[in-house]
Amino acid sequence: MFSIQKIGPDQIDTLIYIAASTFRDAFYHLSKPEDFEAYASAAFTSDNFLSQLNNPDSQFYFAIWDDKPVGYLKLNFNDAQSELQEKNGAEIERIYVLSEHQGKAIGKRLLEFAIETAIEKQMEYVWLGVWEKNPNAIRFYERHGFKIIGKHTFPFGESKDEDFLMKLEL
Repeated sequence: MFSIQKIGPDQIDTLIYIAASTFRDAFYHLSKPEDFEAYASAAFTSDNFLSQLNNPDSQFYFAIWDDKPVGYLKLNFNDAQSELQEKNGAEIERIYVLSEHQGKAIGKRLLEFAIETAIEKQMEYVWLGVWEKNPNAIRFYERHGFKIIGKHTFPFGESKDEDFLMKLEL
C-alpha cells in the first residue's frame, strides 16, 4: 500500500506536478497572489528541477500510495544544502503530501525515512527550514525531536518571509 521510491529524471513531470500542487495548496491562500506567482514561475520549471535531480548531493523520493505518487521528499548533503553545509549534516529541504492524502501519516513516514537515510550516511544531525507562520509544521517537527536553532530569510516574490531553522541531533 505505501512505499518510498527514488525519483529519476524520467519522472520530472510527475515531480513538478506534485511539487507545484502541494506548494499551491499549502501557501497560495496565505500569500499575495503576485508573490506566489513570481516564486512559482521560477521554482517549478523543468530546468530548475532537472538541475536539482542531477546534483549528486541531492536526493528526491516519491511517497507511493496504492501505486501512485502522492508526495515527495528532498534531501540535501554537502554543498547542496541551502545553509549550514557541514559535511556531518543533512538538510531535509522538502516534505510535501497531496492534500487528499494528508492524515495518513505519509509525512511522518517520509520524515522517518529522511532520518534513517541520514543515519545510514553517518550524519550527526538533520536540519530543515520551516515558515515561522506555520505552527502545525513547527509542532510536527518538535514532536519528532527537532529544536529551533535560528532563523533565515526566504525570498518569496517581492516579500521576504522568515523561516525557523530546526535541527535534530542523531
